[in-house]
Amino acid sequence: MSWVLRRLLSRQLCQSCLRQTRHPARLQSSQASSNPRVCIIGSGPAGFYTAQSLLKGDKSLHVDIYDRLPVPFGLVRYGVAPDHPEVKNVINQFTTLATAGRCSFIGGVSIGKDVQVKELLEAYSAVVLSYGAEGDKMLNVPGEDLPGFYSARKFVGWYNGLPEHSHLDPMLDTDTAVVIGHGNVALDVARILLTPIDILKKTDITASAIEALTKSRVKRVHVVGRRGPLNISFTIKELREMIKLPDCRTVIDPSHFEGIESTIPELPRPKKRITELMLKTSKSSPSSQEKARQDAASGEWHLDFFRSPSEVLSSSPSGENGRVAGVKFNICKFENVNGEERLVQTGETETIPCGLVLRSIGYKSVQVDDFIPFDHQKGVIKNDLGRVDGIQGLYCSGWVKRGPKGVILSSLNDSIETAKCMLDDINSGIIDTTKPDGQDRILALLAERGVTPITFSDWAKIDAEEKARGELVGKPREKMTKIEEMMDHALAEKEDGREDR
Repeated sequence: MSWVLRRLLSRQLCQSCLRQTRHPARLQSSQASSNPRVCIIGSGPAGFYTAQSLLKGDKSLHVDIYDRLPVPFGLVRYGVAPDHPEVKNVINQFTTLATAGRCSFIGGVSIGKDVQVKELLEAYSAVVLSYGAEGDKMLNVPGEDLPGFYSARKFVGWYNGLPEHSHLDPMLDTDTAVVIGHGNVALDVARILLTPIDILKKTDITASAIEALTKSRVKRVHVVGRRGPLNISFTIKELREMIKLPDCRTVIDPSHFEGIESTIPELPRPKKRITELMLKTSKSSPSSQEKARQDAASGEWHLDFFRSPSEVLSSSPSGENGRVAGVKFNICKFENVNGEERLVQTGETETIPCGLVLRSIGYKSVQVDDFIPFDHQKGVIKNDLGRVDGIQGLYCSGWVKRGPKGVILSSLNDSIETAKCMLDDINSGIIDTTKPDGQDRILALLAERGVTPITFSDWAKIDAEEKARGELVGKPREKMTKIEEMMDHALAEKEDGREDR
């Protein structure tokens, strides 16, 4: 029986039957308990780190982590580059937390659609919003909607198997790509485009992405930003990987460092090291062996500065039925204006011909429920140290709290801050800890609405199947990219009435 049919049939079952047959052992009952029960929305790093801090700070507390997808780990699963498996090791820590007894994962539940934030607040002592950033910052230039132009967020989701972007089918039938932005994600997508396919085949990149990249004609990638070398956001680790990328050479114009070379010794150590590396790479006289390697390389990437995009050019003079043909940039420079150094346009322009453009200038969070006070300009929930403005018992952590900045570990301190505020509010009596129904009340609502939640033991079946598929082809895992397939594997053993014990 398919997942879709099971969901339709579940609407016809009574609420009490569902609670007796689907959840008695798989999700811990919260009835007959007056201990604090906290609900966290989002099972990415911010969600799990917040749960970890709460459980450590209050031994009587229980946390339920909800996610709209049937699988946990959010950014770790769908945002980390497939050739960075070491970054994903944090999943082991999160798994230990989710199976330790006071933390439950409830997947396949969309907040604002399947259940409302108000309903969660009525059921739980407190609710934490940690659902990340699901939108994009825009360039707002002509041609941004042309075929061949994509957001880096969607491109990353495509090669990492995020269901909503798994059918992106990027246009890779071009020799040159332009990536606009100077952050780690920009270098990630450039590296994926240029990494030899034999290396990628050994990662958990999706089979469909491998197939497309095998046929890719992209051999040159320009990573372009509007500011200078001192303003980049990527890390030295990411830069080193690009410089050492097999079968690829690095091109950096040394003129971009004019006027700043003398200031490098005064820079903070991290910025000093990365600036020195860029400068050294731009001016280096490679050894004969390295020169031979560079000359033989089939790919190359350019790190370009002081270029602000003004237009994405179309291959069609009329603008109809065309695709990306290039990007026109205004050339910029820093200039002293009324005692302040500002970035100004020089009046000169430069056009980079290309057939693929990836916008990587940042993500932004979205308002998933009208009830949430939201700053649409900044793309964050209005809050003070994680306490959501004007709503008692509602908190936030992660990107939706502070904006999409930093690496995964950046969420740790942020989540600790939110958890501390919550624990202070529990101890001071601000949070009502007498709500005993929590999870049971929400599961009953979901049952009435025909929503089939997924538990961590359900996810374990998906996890095992993906690893088994990956082993057959020499990969860590072969991800499922369709929600229906995930649901079928997660719930298959229940078709004959058996339950997880």
